[in-house]
Amino acid sequence: MNYELILTEDGSNSLYVPEIAECYHSSHGAIQESQHIFIEAGLKQCSKDEICVLEVGFGTGLNALLALVEAERSGKMIRYFTLEKYPISVETTLQLNYPNLIDGDYQKSFEKMHQSVWNETVAVTPTFILEKIKTDFTKYVHLQNYDVVFFDAFSPEKQPEMWMQQQFENIFEHCNHGAILTTYCAKGAVRRALQAAGFSVERLAGPPGKREILRAICR
Repeated sequence: MNYELILTEDGSNSLYVPEIAECYHSSHGAIQESQHIFIEAGLKQCSKDEICVLEVGFGTGLNALLALVEAERSGKMIRYFTLEKYPISVETTLQLNYPNLIDGDYQKSFEKMHQSVWNETVAVTPTFILEKIKTDFTKYVHLQNYDVVFFDAFSPEKQPEMWMQQQFENIFEHCNHGAILTTYCAKGAVRRALQAAGFSVERLAGPPGKREILRAICR
């Protein structure tokens, strides 16, 4: 895919994909969107000291970077599995300004995440272990159980196969009790698919520019 670097309203970059007419993040602010949905509503709600995270859609690496920052802030250990079928080139990702806006000290960690070899486990920091898996999510066989899930695929209109009940069932079967899944998509069909898969689902207030998001709990 081809990408265009764009600037969102909070000053952070995102990427626009012309061939599917979709952005990787909200135009209202990439960092504030990811922080609100995946860190505040998801990761920070997990009380465990050691957390296993599944991310569906590595994309620009923003969610992973914010999770790394939270791991360092909280002192928790995070093992982070991220699935991506179409990796972005390292050259493209290094144009993104996230570390500069969050804290310049994280530049090396951000680069290490993107330069690390796919399908291998890498200790990015002492509290953040990363495994980037190049795969088709719809065919992926899960080998571990998760405490937190960042569901950040492209929209159901662009990738309907990613949002099917069967995919949520596969995740549910590999969630520990109390696991938290968050996603930016609050469509009724997605909420019903999550519920049918076994999750308890609630609507939460969204970040700027978005009325609602979904949080699902494995009871």
